[in-house]
Amino acid sequence: MKKLMVFFISFLMISFFGCTNDQKQTEKTGLAGKITISGAWALYPMAVKWAEEFQKIHPKVIIDISAGGAGKGMVDALSQAVDLGMVSRDISPAEIEKGAWWVSMVKDAVVPTVNQENPLLDILIKSGVTREQLRDVWITGKITNWSAFTKDDAGLPISIHTRSDACGAAMTWAKYLGAHQEDLLGVGVYGDPGLAEAVINNRMGIGYNNINYVYDARTKQQVKGIQVLPIDLNGNGGIDEEENFYSTLDEVTSAIASGRYPSPPARDLYFVSHGPPKRTVVVEFICWALSQGQSFVSEGGYIQLPEEKLKEQINRLISSDQ
Repeated sequence: MKKLMVFFISFLMISFFGCTNDQKQTEKTGLAGKITISGAWALYPMAVKWAEEFQKIHPKVIIDISAGGAGKGMVDALSQAVDLGMVSRDISPAEIEKGAWWVSMVKDAVVPTVNQENPLLDILIKSGVTREQLRDVWITGKITNWSAFTKDDAGLPISIHTRSDACGAAMTWAKYLGAHQEDLLGVGVYGDPGLAEAVINNRMGIGYNNINYVYDARTKQQVKGIQVLPIDLNGNGGIDEEENFYSTLDEVTSAIASGRYPSPPARDLYFVSHGPPKRTVVVEFICWALSQGQSFVSEGGYIQLPEEKLKEQINRLISSDQ
Protein backbone atom coordinates (compact mmCIF):
# COMPACT_ATOMS: atom_id res chain seq x y z
CA MET A 1 0.00 0.00 0.00
CA LYS A 2 2.86 2.34 0.85
CA LYS A 3 4.49 1.61 -2.53
CA LEU A 4 1.25 2.38 -4.34
CA MET A 5 0.88 5.69 -2.48
CA VAL A 6 4.43 6.75 -3.41
CA PHE A 7 3.73 5.88 -7.04
CA PHE A 8 0.46 7.84 -6.99
CA ILE A 9 2.18 10.88 -5.45
CA SER A 10 4.83 10.69 -8.21
CA PHE A 11 2.06 10.84 -10.79
CA LEU A 12 0.47 13.83 -9.06
CA MET A 13 3.78 15.69 -8.93
CA ILE A 14 4.36 15.07 -12.61
CA SER A 15 0.81 16.12 -13.49
CA PHE A 16 1.10 19.41 -11.62
CA PHE A 17 4.76 20.30 -12.09
CA GLY A 18 5.76 18.66 -15.35
CA CYS A 19 8.97 16.90 -16.35
CA THR A 20 11.15 19.65 -17.71
CA ASN A 21 13.25 22.48 -16.38
CA ASP A 22 11.29 24.84 -18.65
CA GLN A 23 7.96 24.20 -16.91
CA LYS A 24 7.61 27.77 -15.51
CA GLN A 25 8.09 29.25 -18.96
CA THR A 26 5.60 26.73 -20.35
CA GLU A 27 3.00 27.80 -17.80
CA LYS A 28 3.35 31.43 -18.89
CA THR A 29 3.21 30.92 -22.65
CA GLY A 30 1.33 27.64 -22.99
CA LEU A 31 3.02 24.52 -24.33
CA ALA A 32 3.49 24.83 -28.09
CA GLY A 33 5.39 23.18 -30.91
CA LYS A 34 5.31 20.22 -33.27
CA ILE A 35 6.12 16.59 -32.48
CA THR A 36 6.78 14.07 -35.27
CA ILE A 37 6.39 10.34 -34.66
CA SER A 38 6.69 7.33 -36.99
CA GLY A 39 7.07 3.58 -36.81
CA ALA A 40 5.45 0.46 -35.40
CA TRP A 41 1.88 -0.39 -36.34
CA ALA A 42 1.59 -2.00 -32.89
CA LEU A 43 1.93 1.30 -31.03
CA TYR A 44 0.25 3.47 -33.66
CA PRO A 45 -3.37 3.33 -32.32
CA MET A 46 -2.22 4.09 -28.77
CA ALA A 47 0.02 6.95 -29.91
CA VAL A 48 -2.86 8.45 -31.90
CA LYS A 49 -5.11 8.32 -28.84
CA TRP A 50 -2.45 9.90 -26.64
CA ALA A 51 -1.90 12.64 -29.21
CA GLU A 52 -5.62 13.44 -29.40
CA GLU A 53 -5.96 13.69 -25.62
CA PHE A 54 -2.72 15.64 -25.15
CA GLN A 55 -3.78 18.18 -27.78
CA LYS A 56 -7.03 18.77 -25.91
CA ILE A 57 -4.92 19.98 -22.98
CA HIS A 58 -2.34 21.74 -25.16
CA PRO A 59 -4.09 23.02 -28.30
CA LYS A 60 -0.95 24.80 -29.50
CA VAL A 61 0.85 21.47 -29.89
CA ILE A 62 0.76 19.70 -33.26
CA ILE A 63 1.52 15.96 -33.29
CA ASP A 64 2.13 14.29 -36.65
CA ILE A 65 2.03 10.46 -36.48
CA SER A 66 2.58 7.92 -39.24
CA ALA A 67 2.87 4.12 -39.16
CA GLY A 68 5.19 2.08 -41.36
CA GLY A 69 6.75 -0.58 -39.14
CA ALA A 70 9.26 -0.67 -36.31
CA GLY A 71 12.17 -0.70 -38.75
CA LYS A 72 11.06 2.62 -40.21
CA GLY A 73 10.52 4.04 -36.73
CA MET A 74 14.06 3.17 -35.68
CA VAL A 75 15.65 4.46 -38.89
CA ASP A 76 13.67 7.71 -38.71
CA ALA A 77 14.58 8.23 -35.04
CA LEU A 78 18.30 7.55 -35.50
CA SER A 79 18.47 9.82 -38.55
CA GLN A 80 16.51 12.45 -36.58
CA ALA A 81 13.89 12.57 -39.35
CA VAL A 82 11.33 12.39 -36.52
CA ASP A 83 11.33 13.26 -32.83
CA LEU A 84 10.17 9.80 -31.78
CA GLY A 85 10.22 6.39 -33.41
CA MET A 86 7.69 3.75 -32.38
CA VAL A 87 9.43 0.40 -31.94
CA SER A 88 7.79 -2.91 -31.08
CA ARG A 89 10.79 -5.19 -30.52
CA ASP A 90 14.04 -5.26 -28.55
CA ILE A 91 16.55 -2.47 -29.16
CA SER A 92 19.75 -3.98 -30.57
CA PRO A 93 23.29 -3.24 -29.28
CA ALA A 94 24.16 -1.82 -32.72
CA GLU A 95 21.26 0.65 -32.45
CA ILE A 96 22.35 1.66 -28.97
CA GLU A 97 25.85 2.34 -30.31
CA LYS A 98 24.29 4.62 -32.92
CA GLY A 99 22.65 6.66 -30.17
CA ALA A 100 19.26 5.03 -29.66
CA TRP A 101 17.58 6.15 -26.43
CA TRP A 102 14.32 4.48 -25.54
CA VAL A 103 11.56 4.35 -22.99
CA SER A 104 8.96 1.59 -22.51
CA MET A 105 5.39 2.86 -22.86
CA VAL A 106 2.97 -0.12 -22.78
CA LYS A 107 2.77 -3.86 -23.46
CA ASP A 108 0.94 -5.89 -26.09
CA ALA A 109 1.43 -9.23 -27.89
CA VAL A 110 1.46 -10.96 -31.25
CA VAL A 111 -1.05 -13.79 -31.76
CA PRO A 112 -1.46 -16.41 -34.53
CA THR A 113 -4.57 -15.96 -36.67
CA VAL A 114 -6.78 -17.93 -39.05
CA ASN A 115 -9.88 -17.24 -41.12
CA GLN A 116 -13.20 -17.56 -39.28
CA GLU A 117 -14.57 -19.65 -42.18
CA ASN A 118 -11.81 -22.24 -41.99
CA PRO A 119 -13.73 -25.55 -42.35
CA LEU A 120 -11.77 -27.05 -39.46
CA LEU A 121 -12.11 -24.05 -37.15
CA ASP A 122 -14.08 -25.81 -34.40
CA ILE A 123 -11.42 -28.51 -34.12
CA LEU A 124 -8.59 -25.97 -34.20
CA ILE A 125 -10.11 -23.91 -31.39
CA LYS A 126 -10.62 -26.99 -29.24
CA SER A 127 -7.21 -28.59 -29.82
CA GLY A 128 -5.07 -25.50 -30.37
CA VAL A 129 -1.56 -25.66 -31.82
CA THR A 130 1.81 -26.01 -30.14
CA ARG A 131 4.86 -23.78 -30.55
CA GLU A 132 6.60 -26.67 -32.31
CA GLN A 133 3.76 -26.97 -34.84
CA LEU A 134 3.84 -23.23 -35.49
CA ARG A 135 7.59 -23.48 -36.01
CA ASP A 136 7.00 -26.25 -38.56
CA VAL A 137 4.62 -23.94 -40.45
CA TRP A 138 6.73 -20.77 -40.59
CA ILE A 139 10.32 -21.97 -40.16
CA THR A 140 10.98 -25.59 -41.20
CA GLY A 141 8.14 -25.88 -43.73
CA LYS A 142 7.32 -29.40 -42.52
CA ILE A 143 3.63 -28.56 -42.06
CA THR A 144 1.83 -27.51 -45.23
CA ASN A 145 -1.62 -29.00 -44.65
CA TRP A 146 -4.29 -28.37 -42.03
CA SER A 147 -4.57 -32.12 -41.44
CA ALA A 148 -1.33 -31.91 -39.44
CA PHE A 149 -3.26 -30.00 -36.76
CA THR A 150 -6.58 -31.87 -36.90
CA LYS A 151 -5.41 -35.43 -37.65
CA ASP A 152 -8.07 -35.91 -40.33
CA ASP A 153 -7.89 -36.50 -44.07
CA ALA A 154 -9.21 -33.12 -45.13
CA GLY A 155 -6.28 -32.55 -47.48
CA LEU A 156 -6.57 -28.76 -47.15
CA PRO A 157 -3.37 -26.82 -47.92
CA ILE A 158 -2.29 -24.00 -45.61
CA SER A 159 -1.81 -20.53 -47.13
CA ILE A 160 0.96 -18.96 -45.03
CA HIS A 161 1.18 -15.19 -44.67
CA THR A 162 3.94 -13.11 -43.12
CA ARG A 163 5.06 -9.46 -43.06
CA SER A 164 7.03 -7.97 -45.95
CA ASP A 165 8.16 -4.89 -44.01
CA ALA A 166 10.84 -4.70 -41.31
CA CYS A 167 8.62 -4.82 -38.25
CA GLY A 168 8.48 -5.71 -34.59
CA ALA A 169 5.58 -8.15 -35.01
CA ALA A 170 7.53 -10.37 -37.42
CA MET A 171 10.74 -10.14 -35.39
CA THR A 172 8.87 -10.97 -32.18
CA TRP A 173 6.96 -13.84 -33.79
CA ALA A 174 10.16 -15.25 -35.29
CA LYS A 175 11.92 -14.94 -31.94
CA TYR A 176 9.14 -16.96 -30.30
CA LEU A 177 9.73 -19.64 -32.96
CA GLY A 178 13.50 -19.58 -32.39
CA ALA A 179 14.44 -17.77 -35.59
CA HIS A 180 14.72 -14.37 -37.30
CA GLN A 181 12.26 -12.43 -39.44
CA GLU A 182 14.07 -13.35 -42.65
CA ASP A 183 13.54 -17.04 -41.80
CA LEU A 184 9.74 -16.77 -41.81
CA LEU A 185 8.03 -18.55 -44.69
CA GLY A 186 4.91 -17.29 -46.44
CA VAL A 187 3.62 -14.63 -48.77
CA GLY A 188 4.83 -11.23 -47.58
CA VAL A 189 2.20 -8.60 -46.82
CA TYR A 190 2.81 -4.99 -45.82
CA GLY A 191 1.65 -3.76 -42.42
CA ASP A 192 -0.59 -5.09 -39.67
CA PRO A 193 -3.82 -4.07 -41.44
CA GLY A 194 -2.63 -5.73 -44.64
CA LEU A 195 -1.74 -9.01 -42.93
CA ALA A 196 -5.08 -9.13 -41.10
CA GLU A 197 -6.91 -8.44 -44.37
CA ALA A 198 -4.97 -11.19 -46.16
CA VAL A 199 -6.14 -13.79 -43.62
CA ILE A 200 -9.72 -12.45 -43.66
CA ASN A 201 -9.78 -12.92 -47.45
CA ASN A 202 -8.32 -16.44 -47.45
CA ARG A 203 -10.29 -19.37 -45.92
CA MET A 204 -7.12 -21.46 -45.76
CA GLY A 205 -4.95 -18.60 -44.51
CA ILE A 206 -2.77 -18.42 -41.42
CA GLY A 207 -0.99 -15.31 -40.16
CA TYR A 208 -0.03 -13.36 -37.05
CA ASN A 209 -1.02 -9.92 -35.82
CA ASN A 210 -0.66 -7.50 -32.96
CA ILE A 211 -3.77 -7.89 -30.82
CA ASN A 212 -5.16 -4.47 -31.74
CA TYR A 213 -5.61 -5.62 -35.34
CA VAL A 214 -7.45 -8.80 -34.33
CA TYR A 215 -9.77 -7.33 -31.68
CA ASP A 216 -12.04 -4.29 -31.90
CA ALA A 217 -11.04 -1.94 -29.06
CA ARG A 218 -14.62 -0.63 -28.85
CA THR A 219 -16.57 -3.93 -28.73
CA LYS A 220 -13.67 -6.00 -27.27
CA GLN A 221 -14.64 -8.79 -29.71
CA GLN A 222 -12.54 -10.36 -32.45
CA VAL A 223 -12.77 -8.54 -35.77
CA LYS A 224 -15.22 -10.14 -38.19
CA GLY A 225 -13.50 -12.62 -40.47
CA ILE A 226 -10.41 -13.29 -38.35
CA GLN A 227 -9.89 -15.69 -35.44
CA VAL A 228 -7.06 -16.10 -32.95
CA LEU A 229 -5.58 -19.58 -33.15
CA PRO A 230 -5.15 -20.73 -29.52
CA ILE A 231 -1.71 -21.93 -28.47
CA ASP A 232 -1.54 -25.25 -26.61
CA LEU A 233 1.00 -24.03 -24.08
CA ASN A 234 1.40 -27.27 -22.13
CA GLY A 235 1.37 -29.49 -25.21
CA ASN A 236 -1.32 -31.88 -23.98
CA GLY A 237 -3.31 -31.82 -27.22
CA GLY A 238 -6.09 -29.50 -26.10
CA ILE A 239 -6.87 -26.00 -24.86
CA ASP A 240 -7.36 -26.26 -21.11
CA GLU A 241 -9.34 -23.77 -19.07
CA GLU A 242 -6.23 -21.83 -18.03
CA GLU A 243 -5.19 -21.56 -21.72
CA ASN A 244 -8.62 -20.46 -22.95
CA PHE A 245 -8.36 -16.65 -22.81
CA TYR A 246 -8.84 -15.50 -26.41
CA SER A 247 -12.58 -14.83 -26.63
CA THR A 248 -12.40 -11.12 -25.83
CA LEU A 249 -9.79 -8.38 -25.77
CA ASP A 250 -10.15 -8.04 -22.01
CA GLU A 251 -9.44 -11.74 -21.51
CA VAL A 252 -6.31 -11.78 -23.65
CA THR A 253 -4.88 -8.56 -22.17
CA SER A 254 -5.46 -9.98 -18.69
CA ALA A 255 -3.57 -13.14 -19.69
CA ILE A 256 -0.68 -11.06 -21.05
CA ALA A 257 -0.56 -8.90 -17.91
CA SER A 258 -0.49 -11.96 -15.63
CA GLY A 259 2.17 -13.76 -17.67
CA ARG A 260 -0.10 -16.61 -18.79
CA TYR A 261 0.62 -15.71 -22.41
CA PRO A 262 4.32 -16.28 -23.20
CA SER A 263 6.91 -13.54 -23.71
CA PRO A 264 7.75 -13.41 -26.53
CA PRO A 265 5.34 -13.02 -28.30
CA ALA A 266 4.19 -10.65 -25.53
CA ARG A 267 6.52 -7.62 -25.45
CA ASP A 268 7.04 -3.97 -24.48
CA LEU A 269 6.41 -1.17 -26.97
CA TYR A 270 8.85 1.77 -27.04
CA PHE A 271 9.33 5.37 -27.98
CA VAL A 272 12.87 5.82 -29.34
CA SER A 273 14.89 8.94 -30.09
CA HIS A 274 18.46 9.79 -31.10
CA GLY A 275 19.83 10.52 -27.66
CA PRO A 276 17.53 11.60 -24.83
CA PRO A 277 14.86 14.03 -26.07
CA LYS A 278 15.62 17.62 -25.11
CA ARG A 279 12.80 19.66 -26.62
CA THR A 280 10.33 20.59 -23.90
CA VAL A 281 7.25 19.70 -25.90
CA VAL A 282 8.56 16.17 -26.64
CA VAL A 283 9.57 15.47 -23.04
CA GLU A 284 6.25 16.77 -21.72
CA PHE A 285 4.31 14.57 -24.15
CA ILE A 286 6.19 11.41 -23.13
CA CYS A 287 5.86 12.35 -19.47
CA TRP A 288 2.11 12.89 -19.82
CA ALA A 289 1.69 9.56 -21.68
CA LEU A 290 3.52 7.73 -18.88
CA SER A 291 1.37 9.33 -16.20
CA GLN A 292 -2.06 10.77 -17.00
CA GLY A 293 -2.06 9.08 -20.40
CA GLN A 294 -2.04 5.66 -18.77
CA SER A 295 -5.76 6.08 -18.07
CA PHE A 296 -6.38 5.41 -21.79
CA VAL A 297 -4.23 2.27 -22.04
CA SER A 298 -6.80 -0.37 -21.06
CA GLU A 299 -9.61 1.06 -23.15
CA GLY A 300 -7.23 1.15 -26.10
CA GLY A 301 -6.61 -2.59 -25.82
CA TYR A 302 -3.08 -2.41 -24.40
CA ILE A 303 -1.52 -3.59 -21.15
CA GLN A 304 -0.10 -1.11 -18.67
CA LEU A 305 3.45 -1.71 -17.51
CA PRO A 306 3.85 -2.91 -13.90
CA GLU A 307 3.86 0.03 -11.47
CA GLU A 308 7.54 -0.26 -10.60
CA LYS A 309 8.58 -0.42 -14.24
CA LEU A 310 6.37 2.53 -15.13
CA LYS A 311 7.96 4.52 -12.34
CA GLU A 312 11.41 3.57 -13.66
CA GLN A 313 10.51 4.90 -17.11
CA ILE A 314 9.32 8.22 -15.68
CA ASN A 315 12.47 8.57 -13.59
CA ARG A 316 14.59 7.71 -16.62
CA LEU A 317 12.87 10.41 -18.65
CA ILE A 318 13.19 13.00 -15.91
CA SER A 319 16.86 12.13 -15.34
CA SER A 320 17.66 12.42 -19.04
CA ASP A 321 16.16 15.93 -19.11
CA GLN A 322 18.34 17.31 -16.33
